[in-house]
Amino acid sequence: MTSNIQDTLINWYAENHRDLPWRHEPTPYQVWLSEVILQQTRVNQGMDYYLRFVERWSSVTDLAKASEEEVLKMWQGLGYYSRARNLHKCARQVVEQYEGQFPADFEQLKQLQGIGSYTAAAIASIAFNLPHAVVDGNVYRVLSRLFDIDTPINISEGQTLFAHLAEELLNRKQPGLHNQAMMEFGALHCTPKNPNCLLCPLQAQCLSLTHQTVMQRPAKLQKVKVSTRYFNYLVIRIKDNVYLHKRSDNDIWKNLYDFPCIESEKPMTVEEVMASEQFDQLIGNKPFTITKVSPVFTHKLTHRTIIAQFIEIKLEKKLLRIETKDLFLTPEMDLGTFPIPRLIDLYLNT
Repeated sequence: MTSNIQDTLINWYAENHRDLPWRHEPTPYQVWLSEVILQQTRVNQGMDYYLRFVERWSSVTDLAKASEEEVLKMWQGLGYYSRARNLHKCARQVVEQYEGQFPADFEQLKQLQGIGSYTAAAIASIAFNLPHAVVDGNVYRVLSRLFDIDTPINISEGQTLFAHLAEELLNRKQPGLHNQAMMEFGALHCTPKNPNCLLCPLQAQCLSLTHQTVMQRPAKLQKVKVSTRYFNYLVIRIKDNVYLHKRSDNDIWKNLYDFPCIESEKPMTVEEVMASEQFDQLIGNKPFTITKVSPVFTHKLTHRTIIAQFIEIKLEKKLLRIETKDLFLTPEMDLGTFPIPRLIDLYLNT
């Protein structure tokens, strides 16, 4: 049965796979870069990011020479900015420890910054043809349906079970091709909604189809509760300049830039913001004018929702007493050169 599934998947892949640039002659750098980007977004959205990265930095050595700020700016809009920082750190590790060549060893790959078992298996199998199975969301779905497994995929027991199953099913003669076929089959055919079961080449082997549990697989435990945070941004302008804030705390959007922010436990009116201690510490007795208050923005992240408003303020004099390397005045026309969170980008575009 295993060999039948392997052959069926590879034959399906030969006829149906998408023509993607990192599949032509996959180098370790291309595989690594594409996998890190595609963990954040779908292929049609991630393609532009991938092409921009390889055009700007054609090798891991070139990427290692870039500044973190340049990498964050290029990553802008993908979210999970810690992955962009890890991408940059990993590039420097490869240069410093392996002279710019990714190691052709699964365990050594896992020691690199930001590379876990999945990405290491992808690089090892696709770039070096080493027998390591990948397990991503698509593979979880295909395996759970093929074998009708009701163990949740987001608990350690389930992750261990599916990792073992993926290794057992792996075509060890063509591991890279097999892994790409598994992921592509889940992405294009065995999809989360409306899988094409009637024309499925694995119809005879699919236990979920037999048991009519296709839409119940993969099983997941209930999601983590999402918290809500309230951000009251102060867009403080002096002529053609605006105050910018670098987020250096160990919080969301670390090392990205936004505006001075007063966070609250519940929504605040403009009057409440102006009466707050933080506002007084920031503005003091400087004369100011509120020129505009934005509509409320609702920005959803994985485990939290940000409710934000932007209060635009005009000042006549600088806030010299509070200016630091993390809070500074910059020409407004230069805002596009700084890496900023998607929320700030949405505000600037409206």
